[in-house]
Amino acid sequence: MAKKKDDGQKIVADNRKARYLYFIESTLEAGLMLAGSEVKSLRTGKANIAESYATAKGGELFLVNAYIPEYLMANRFNHEPRRTRKLLVHKSEARRLAAAVQREGMTLVPLKLYFNLKGTAKVELGIAKGKKLHDKRETAKTRDWARDKARLLRAKG
Repeated sequence: MAKKKDDGQKIVADNRKARYLYFIESTLEAGLMLAGSEVKSLRTGKANIAESYATAKGGELFLVNAYIPEYLMANRFNHEPRRTRKLLVHKSEARRLAAAVQREGMTLVPLKLYFNLKGTAKVELGIAKGKKLHDKRETAKTRDWARDKARLLRAKG
């Protein structure tokens, strides 16, 4: 089942690897255009957005390679698990993001997929820049030190 966050959001999928691989410049919330069987499948909490990304085509944004498994009860009315899904954002925002991706070499990475308080499926997109190998090592080093520091403080009392 999907996890519940403290502010009422029901998190369906979380892309933890994205924060390791990319510097996240800013985030934005976008809606998803889904079929009925996709929504029911998302409510089971078995989606995966680890290998997915967002792209701009014709002034619109699309989520590519996100895995939403087939809903078993939908039988012949089922959806394609890895189909390209349209992201619902304002036209001016879509143009701004498309320009940032082309001009500055940024990437649109989905960070998490969740249901908001109204029960609408949303995706949190991060405008990201790729990390080099030494940056990844630095991130791992600081994370390990924070874990060791917390362990030492707990042991001291």
